[in-house]
Amino acid sequence: MFQRSVPIFLVLFFGFVGFSQKNQLSPVSKISLLTVGTGEELAAKFGHSAIRFQDPTLGIDEVYGYGTYDFEDPNFYLNFTRGKLAYTISRMPFNYFQRSYEIEKRWVREQELDLNLDQRTAIVVFLENNLLPENRKYQYDFLFDNCATRIPLVFEKTLGPSLKFDYSQQKESYTFRELIHQNLELNSWSNFGIDLALGAVIDRNANPSELMFLPLYVYEQMKHTTLDGQALVKKESVLVDVPPQSYSTPFLISPIFWLSMLLLLVGYVTFKDYRNKKRTKWLDLLLFLSTGLAGTLIVFLWFFTDHDATKTNFNLLWAFAPNLFVAFLLIKNSAPNWIRPYIHLLLGLLLLTVIMWLIKFQVFSILVIFILLSLALRYLFLLYHLKKTK
Repeated sequence: MFQRSVPIFLVLFFGFVGFSQKNQLSPVSKISLLTVGTGEELAAKFGHSAIRFQDPTLGIDEVYGYGTYDFEDPNFYLNFTRGKLAYTISRMPFNYFQRSYEIEKRWVREQELDLNLDQRTAIVVFLENNLLPENRKYQYDFLFDNCATRIPLVFEKTLGPSLKFDYSQQKESYTFRELIHQNLELNSWSNFGIDLALGAVIDRNANPSELMFLPLYVYEQMKHTTLDGQALVKKESVLVDVPPQSYSTPFLISPIFWLSMLLLLVGYVTFKDYRNKKRTKWLDLLLFLSTGLAGTLIVFLWFFTDHDATKTNFNLLWAFAPNLFVAFLLIKNSAPNWIRPYIHLLLGLLLLTVIMWLIKFQVFSILVIFILLSLALRYLFLLYHLKKTK
């Protein structure tokens, strides 16, 4: 999202004291919802929602959008990782907004809202108040406080109880994970990474209002929303007409290719080790080190960040953080006596992972099957080998 300075005429026009009076907007002013399609980058996979304000009489055509962040914020990457990054509302000229999505080849649809002058004024005053330095920053939440969820909130706060969302058209129910998967390819690193990082908390069904954490569901819901008993959307139009884009991952760099190669490698090396009565230490180092690092990341995201969606993540059953320490013990010629009971524990955790998956306590990425098979095969061999060499 672009960040730019506010034009001086807007500063004068939206001076809070002067604008708090009624009827500052002209009768031909408009408020509309803008919905943007998905893009290639992970941050663009879920689309975008924004509010457009037009007043031809005053020469204003601006877009308000939530979910903006600034790379120049102090400790940007640390705060982003820990879930403490301050997000803001931004405002930009519509022509910049439209051009940016034309370049990205993402469709833009507009829904003009049927509002009277007082209602339009209330929305603009609310948005301008949000833009004040003391109000503009907020704690972002991927599921419950993002660019899309803020849109219904703006309308609820400004239009009051006469605004009614009709959810009866939503016949199917989805978990948050299923909703996320609707925007991602199964065989992609982004899908695999999200399933690895997000915990069991996203495997509950989203209620109808919670579906609107995705922009497309906000767009669809607006069609079934009324104000004072009348349809809220007056007119729909397509501003940027771009056919749906395909962003498939080339097979040779896809996760299913590399994880299947991992399984084949583990199977081949383990078979040779069994036949030659030896142990390939670099393979054990690779498996234990990688699962230990992944487990350490999961523990960090669960216990040491403010991200709610990364908590209660039982990927750490197979991505077991203590493996990070054990990896360096397995490169020695002799292993401690407690290694065999430890590997029994690891096999038990793999079994528990499968059970939790089957009962849908947490849904894991289907690609994890390759990892579970690789680990189970190697763990069983280690039990056999360590017993023989004791």
